[in-house]
Amino acid sequence: MIDMKELKERILRDGKCFEGGVLKVDNFINHQMDPILMKSMAVEFVRRFAHKKINKVLTIEASGIAPAIMVGYLLEVPVVFAKKKVPVTMENMLATKVYSFTKDRTYDVCMSKDFLCPDDKVLFIDDFLANGNAAKGIIDLVKQAGAELVGMGFLIEKSFQEGGEWLRKEGIHVESLAIIESLDNCQIKLK
Repeated sequence: MIDMKELKERILRDGKCFEGGVLKVDNFINHQMDPILMKSMAVEFVRRFAHKKINKVLTIEASGIAPAIMVGYLLEVPVVFAKKKVPVTMENMLATKVYSFTKDRTYDVCMSKDFLCPDDKVLFIDDFLANGNAAKGIIDLVKQAGAELVGMGFLIEKSFQEGGEWLRKEGIHVESLAIIESLDNCQIKLK
């Protein structure tokens, strides 16, 4: 396994910690983006999931879109993102509810059945794995579509929250490029 040293160094150098276990990485991942780092992370995901048959990359708006597009580009497969607002133009809708830890609200997350089909072998890519709420919502959408979830990749996992443990106990292939062991006293401690 390649150590994502570059990502870990950026988290330690540029990440900001806030009370309540919040890690802010908006200056290189989810507001302003470093495309070179994003490409390196996508290459690593492609390597880690190389043995899987994948014909679709799935994410949830908005912060998962950039890494998902990079992964989809490298795999040469379509990328679909679940929306947090129901568009009036959406037909054949799949929907679920997802609670956002950082925004402290529940979203109706949806996507069109036209873009997630029973023959799809799906790789989910997102920026963070904390409590696993977005991942659970995606699992629900994939099940509703009758598609197959082949794995989930996260840029950053907070191992002190239960999402990663829950997903792995469910038998899901989870890959996290950087794992945060603790954010106690607003100190970033990587695994």
